[in-house]
Amino acid sequence: MSVISIIDGDDIFGDGVNIAARLEALCEPGGVCISRAANEQIRDKLSLSFADLGEQAVKNIARAVGVYGLAATDIMSLPDGAAVGTPETTRPAAAEEQNIQFCQTRDGVQLAYAKTGQGPPIIKTGNWMTHLEFDLESPIWRHLYRELSEEHTLIRYDARGNGLSDRDVPDVTFDHFVDDLETVVDAAGIDRFALLGVSQGCSVSIAYAVRHPERVSHLVLFGGYAVGWRKRARTQSEKETGEAMLTLVRLGWGQENPAFRQLFTSQFIPGGTKEQADWFNELQRVSASPEDAVRNLMATGETDVTALLAKVNVPTLVMHSRHDTRVPFESGRRMAAGIPGARFVPLESRNHLILEDEPAFPRFLEEIKSFLKSEVAGR
Repeated sequence: MSVISIIDGDDIFGDGVNIAARLEALCEPGGVCISRAANEQIRDKLSLSFADLGEQAVKNIARAVGVYGLAATDIMSLPDGAAVGTPETTRPAAAEEQNIQFCQTRDGVQLAYAKTGQGPPIIKTGNWMTHLEFDLESPIWRHLYRELSEEHTLIRYDARGNGLSDRDVPDVTFDHFVDDLETVVDAAGIDRFALLGVSQGCSVSIAYAVRHPERVSHLVLFGGYAVGWRKRARTQSEKETGEAMLTLVRLGWGQENPAFRQLFTSQFIPGGTKEQADWFNELQRVSASPEDAVRNLMATGETDVTALLAKVNVPTLVMHSRHDTRVPFESGRRMAAGIPGARFVPLESRNHLILEDEPAFPRFLEEIKSFLKSEVAGR
């Protein structure tokens, strides 16, 4: 297996490239190596502990380099032992079933959106780490998209900085996310529809529903929050944990070896199989650059739609995994409590994204389909 090396920002302007190459030689296959400066930024802020490998003399570098390492066995022992690897991927066989188009936002960003299925329309709000083509055959998303497309016209889009939409977009903010949803809705030419928000897509969906209640027939929210990670952090430790994750994204997101990205995978799908973990590791790499990933994380961290909750005037279903390791269950419960008349459904799962082979998925799907078929009087 190949190796991954991570260097700190200060090294990049000096001997960074040489140090990165030399750190690879010091790492065991499948392991993660970082410099001392990088370790100082994340130490005691995450549940991982990098071992001190001491000062290492490396070829063509005048000074000794302080090295810290995380063994492959430590990475493999993350929740449920989800293995690190890259899935065998080909062009999705079902890709021909979707019609991909592009539209342009008011600030000139090209967004990719796609339609599958037939029937009453559902629009899934864009969220971090999606790719219209890759997702369609992914064991993370394909089951949900397949089921929803059987009875509905499902419209999905890649948010700015993700997937087939424009990358390296400097302006990534919550307000831009809402504007992007408006752009896709108008481009799709749909007057009234059900709106599905997942994770960060929930707060964006809430803002849109408050702006355009006449267009949203049903609002479905899963795994979401009203207040982003940075604003809901109550203790110094919670704040430092979030900042440490930003540091790791800057340093290691774009590496070919998925060992670093496995840290995120263990938060999103701790109950995933090896196949599911491999796909999610690869999805992170293909869906966003390190710079785009940081911009998305920072924008979601500053989210706060608390003041909008009471203004939601459309039928709303809120679901959240009871043991979600990415977004606290309490965040979903509080979001539902703030929306007048919202129905709240706890799901027995540890996964932030419900997987096809877990018992919670049939309940998840049943709740959505039943809710979308309901004729709820407008309020």
